[in-house]
Amino acid sequence: MALKGKVALVLGAVKGIGKAIGLSLAEQGADLILTRHDWADSFESMESDFQRSGAVHTITTVDLCRPDEVQQMARQIRKEYGRLDILINNIERGGWPTVHGPYVEDQWDLEIETTLKAKRWVFDAVFDLLKKSEDAVVINLSSIAGVVGRSGPAALVFNEAYAAANRGVSSLTETWARMGAPNIRVNEIMLGIFDTRHARGTRGWREVLTDDEKASLIDHTLVGRTGNLTDITKACLFIIKDAPYMTGSVLRLDGGYILSGEKVPPIPKGIV
Repeated sequence: MALKGKVALVLGAVKGIGKAIGLSLAEQGADLILTRHDWADSFESMESDFQRSGAVHTITTVDLCRPDEVQQMARQIRKEYGRLDILINNIERGGWPTVHGPYVEDQWDLEIETTLKAKRWVFDAVFDLLKKSEDAVVINLSSIAGVVGRSGPAALVFNEAYAAANRGVSSLTETWARMGAPNIRVNEIMLGIFDTRHARGTRGWREVLTDDEKASLIDHTLVGRTGNLTDITKACLFIIKDAPYMTGSVLRLDGGYILSGEKVPPIPKGIV
């Protein structure tokens, strides 16, 4: 898929992963609708960076946990563009156990509302717009928390609500791929320990985790490092541009974190 002139909605584009994906799509010539809500101290840099990109873009401030605001956003996209070609469903809220400590109900609700339910509100609101595209792509961003839960070194950064919400994302991915076929491809990128999300660039990594705790997360990752924004943007562009036969799939982008829990011993000599 050539991206010049394609209409892309990128959620959570104010900074970090969403912003990096948005800028990578801008380089490819896509027209962008970019959402933001909190992190107001990053609004100005978001505006200037996308302005410098030269891409056609609209920045909208919207609370994606509110279905009425999401529907209003969809109406605006319909009015301005009449269709949607790409949805980057990048919205989440994860409560670090090492930062937030024991659960309170509000924290649990916030993680489920943001990481799981908001993705559904957005997809539902723009589904008809995606159907107007000849070749639409949806990418759900999720986390390996949905697989590993609060266990091992990951227990430092993943708690149960975040894990449960991310396991639910995979169910949505499969359902939406069936709903969208054949012209809407829906796939999921399941992230491991990434800079700006659970590693470098986050308050928990900078201020809370000890050096030994950071090392435990990296040592548990086969490639021996945390993920970076370029890793994610390359994966997104691969799914959008170079994987036309891929839908309903989960691309696990974790540097081998999940596999690293088990060692591979030498083959025994045997008895024959």
